[in-house]
Amino acid sequence: MKAKITLLFAVLFLSFNSSFAQNEEDMNLLSIFSEYAKAKNYEAAYGPWMELRQKNPKFNRAIYTYGEKILDHKIENTSGPEQIVFIKDLVKLWDERSVHFASKTPKGAYMAKACQLQYDYKKELNMSDLQLYNCFDDAYKTDATSFTNPKALYTYFKLAVKLYDSGAKPAEELFTKYDEISEKVEAEIKNYTVKLNKFVSADGEPDLVLSKKDQNKVKSYSSYLKAYDQIANGMDSDLGIRANCSNLIPLYSKNFESNKNDGLWLQRAMNRLYTKECTDDPLFIKIVQQKNNIEPNASTAYYLGILKAKEGNNNEALKYYNQAVELETDSYEKAKILYRIASSFKKKGSYGTARNYYRKALKANPSMGRCHLAIASMYASSANNCGDSVFNKRAVYWLASQEAAKAGRVDPNLRKSASRSVESYNAKAPTKAMIFTEGNSGQTITFKCWIGGSVKVPNL
Repeated sequence: MKAKITLLFAVLFLSFNSSFAQNEEDMNLLSIFSEYAKAKNYEAAYGPWMELRQKNPKFNRAIYTYGEKILDHKIENTSGPEQIVFIKDLVKLWDERSVHFASKTPKGAYMAKACQLQYDYKKELNMSDLQLYNCFDDAYKTDATSFTNPKALYTYFKLAVKLYDSGAKPAEELFTKYDEISEKVEAEIKNYTVKLNKFVSADGEPDLVLSKKDQNKVKSYSSYLKAYDQIANGMDSDLGIRANCSNLIPLYSKNFESNKNDGLWLQRAMNRLYTKECTDDPLFIKIVQQKNNIEPNASTAYYLGILKAKEGNNNEALKYYNQAVELETDSYEKAKILYRIASSFKKKGSYGTARNYYRKALKANPSMGRCHLAIASMYASSANNCGDSVFNKRAVYWLASQEAAKAGRVDPNLRKSASRSVESYNAKAPTKAMIFTEGNSGQTITFKCWIGGSVKVPNL
């Protein structure tokens, strides 16, 4: 009995020592390749990295974080068959990561990365647009939540357009894909806008002092917002005349009966027809009314307001507009509706009402800098009507300049355009010579037109 116990302990001891030695060897390999990788000596890192990857792929996540950099280096510094091997190995590495570190490897994000890599080297890999589209489509359908990379989303849509142009995809599928990806992009814009709003002054005044950490957050959020905005504009440009009224109306007319009880289809059709300015067609009225019958919401109320405005019934239109605002509980979405309402009044020259709605939009979404630019442009347009002298009329431009400057403060991506507006308005405001002639340095000028308020003449 004692002999058996002694033998058992001996086996366990040898097993422990073997395991310890193996672990020590793996730690040594990890240390070697990670130090090389940190120093960006990827050639030296490749050997020990590959050895550990093959021996113990789930030993440490650094195998995959540094491995990606090592293989990126190999891909960039090779060509021909050798490069193709490394490209395919990087795709394989991401697959292995999803197996061994699933909780740290969001499927949609990494599948999209793999698709984008293959798209970037589609000539070398001899891959067709359909193969690549199916790759992105599989990633999106597998995990749309983590499929957020701006470049990948745009590539996904560009491939859909190419397949439509080649006759491989029907128009309806292209428009549906546009809606899906647009909704995804809008969701990401909303996500980063909400984050950015935590660091934005509600009135656009420069009264918030941010820490270095918060400044970096604002920079990051703004960068993402700029990228997604570029995607949205790029998608609209790519879709172009493929989704004009002459194409959309026959398609939606054909599919209306089979989709008239599908709230999502009706919503997307309404949005597309509105965006493409197809609101004069009876089909738009038909779809809006049907959507309102089965699933009334803030959007249908807004569109009903549009229809009433077209009929010349402005009171009814305003009633529906306000109903849309009341029905929408999400601040971000509410701001979008308020901005649309404001813009419609601005277009009609009802500046006072427009400003009221722009300010409501800013209250719901403080970083919506384009509201400040719109208000500034209305001030500038009213300069000749808001002053009892040439000097006072030109003083309106100081007010426009102050308002435009707020746009750049609340939305970093508008800094350039806001700065150009400020410069333009200041150039039209009274000069120092005019201030000297008038002798009103430091005085306050009050405006009695729709603008109201006042502006202080700069001190000389």
